[in-house]
Amino acid sequence: MDRTLYWDLLALSAFYDTIPLSLRIHYIMYMIEFFYYPILAIVGVPVNLIAIMILSQEKCGLSTCTTCYLLAMALMDLLVIITEIVLRRINNYYFPLNVMKLTSVCRPLYVVIRVAIDCSIWFTVTFTFDRFVAISCRKLKLKYCTKKTATVILSTTGIFLCLKNIPIYFRYKPKQVINNVEWRCSNKQIYFRDPRWIGFRMFEKVLTPLLPFGLILLFNAMTVRHILMASRVRLGLKHHKKDEKHTDQEMESRRKSMILLFTISGTFILLWFVYIIYFFDIDNSIVSSGGMLKVLAYMLRNLSCCTNTFIYVATQSKFREQLKSMLKYPIMYIHKFVNRQNN
Repeated sequence: MDRTLYWDLLALSAFYDTIPLSLRIHYIMYMIEFFYYPILAIVGVPVNLIAIMILSQEKCGLSTCTTCYLLAMALMDLLVIITEIVLRRINNYYFPLNVMKLTSVCRPLYVVIRVAIDCSIWFTVTFTFDRFVAISCRKLKLKYCTKKTATVILSTTGIFLCLKNIPIYFRYKPKQVINNVEWRCSNKQIYFRDPRWIGFRMFEKVLTPLLPFGLILLFNAMTVRHILMASRVRLGLKHHKKDEKHTDQEMESRRKSMILLFTISGTFILLWFVYIIYFFDIDNSIVSSGGMLKVLAYMLRNLSCCTNTFIYVATQSKFREQLKSMLKYPIMYIHKFVNRQNN
């Protein structure tokens, strides 16, 4: 993380025929990262800000609890982009030595990064469960699918994940001490030897990403099962003309909820799938190939923080209307300003 693009290009061009294939891949993946993350930040920050602004107005035709979950997810995705991508990766790639490398700064930064990533993942899980209840559990829906319940669930989840990540602060030690100033962070040796730290690592890996990945698959499978059963019942009752209009409205509402649910959770599963493969690559058979799988896994994982807004645009007509209105306003303002200047 402390190298520069210039030195990597120089090493790759000067010693290309002599360095092993794994090292070539390593250099190439680093160069891709060097340009990938700035582009991701340039796209991710504004799209999440737009999503936050539109969702906070509550004019997208979504239920209040759904809006609450989507708004929380957008906030956490924005926090991941700012901390993990901008303050950590871009800062390390383009500014090798700066105040962010101080041990007193990078320690809390790593804690915030971990909290943001965990919240981003688990807020997706809570949203998936909320939509499962809304679609599949009619009696529980009235009590559970409310803005108050969503606020309690999100707050409790966030507080738990903040407390869970406090030990990460004590995991690091200064990597260098220059003129009595502690620079950078490295893992303490006890982190790999102490049974308490080993247990914490196992707990952390199960909590993120294994358990969320499994729960999202489970809730989606249960939702699909209920939808198939409900569709069969609906076909059997279709001859009742009195209930036909009501049933169609209910099915249309469910259809919109299903599209939103499956696109968000499906995108999450696809983008985190490579990370899961990397997680289970115990013998390092793929990771050892220049770290290609590891780099790709983190790139796709971080990309998941930029996709939800595009999903809203593609699946929610009222969200598109609000986006168009937001984009038209500055254009109209500039047009009026130019007309006044000309007059």
